Amino acid sequence: MIDSHIHADTRPYEDFEKMAVAGVELAITCAHDPFRMTTSDVVFDHWHRILNNDIKRAAENGLKLYAAIGIHPRSISKDFKRALEALPSWLKNDCIVAIGEIGLEKASDSEKEIFKRQLQLAEDLKMKVVVHTPRTNKKDVSKVTASIIEETIDPALVIIDHVDKTIVDDVIELDSMLGITVQPQKMTPDEAVSLIAEYGFEKFTIDSDISSSPSDSLSVPKTVHKMKLAGFEEKYIKKVSHDNAAMFFGI
Repeated sequence: MIDSHIHADTRPYEDFEKMAVAGVELAITCAHDPFRMTTSDVVFDHWHRILNNDIKRAAENGLKLYAAIGIHPRSISKDFKRALEALPSWLKNDCIVAIGEIGLEKASDSEKEIFKRQLQLAEDLKMKVVVHTPRTNKKDVSKVTASIIEETIDPALVIIDHVDKTIVDDVIELDSMLGITVQPQKMTPDEAVSLIAEYGFEKFTIDSDISSSPSDSLSVPKTVHKMKLAGFEEKYIKKVSHDNAAMFFGI
C-alpha cells in the first residue's frame, strides 16, 4: 500500500511503525502549515525537517518515505518571493517526487499568484504537483483551482487532493489524478468506498493526510479492509491503494 499524502513532521515516531505493520510500504509527506510562517527562513526550516529528519524516522521503522515540498496557501510568509526563488534548488533532492502541497485556501490574489508560479515551475520542470482543496467554501474555491490548473499546467502532472462528493463532478473530467482523503471530520472509510464504487478506480488514490488535526495513521489500510468486505476485486483495490499512486509519482 501507498499513503500518498501525509504530514510526517507532526506525527509521533510510533506512527511510522504502525503504518508499516499494517502494510503501508511507501508514503509521501507534503509541506503544509505546521508553524506561523513569519519569514521564508521558517519555510526553509520546515522543508529541512521533512528532508533531513522525517525521512530518516520513517526508514528506521521500515517505511519508505518520499517528499513533496512547496508553499502551502496557509504558509505564505511576507517575503514569500525569497522562498519561491529558492524552491528550484531544493527540488533537486532525490527524495522529492512532487511540488506540494500547494493550492488555494481562500482564493486571495496572493494565493493565486503563488499557486500559479509554482504550477509554472512544475510545468517547466515536468514535475508532478500535489494540489490542496480547502474544507471551507470548498466547491467555489475548487472551481477556481481547476480553472488555474487548466490555464497553467498540463493537468496530467497534477493530483488534486481532498476530493469528496461536493467537488468530484467539478474535477473528474480533468486529466488529473484525484486524491480521496480518509480522515476524521473529512471522510470515513465507508464514504471513500462509496465514492469509489460510484466513480470507478481509474483516477483515484486513497490517502490519510495525517497531521496535527484529528487523524488516523491507519486510514488507508482500514479503507482497503472495507473495500475487501464490500467484495471489490483485489486488482481494483490495488489500483487505488498502490498502483495509481505508484504510476503517478514514479515510485
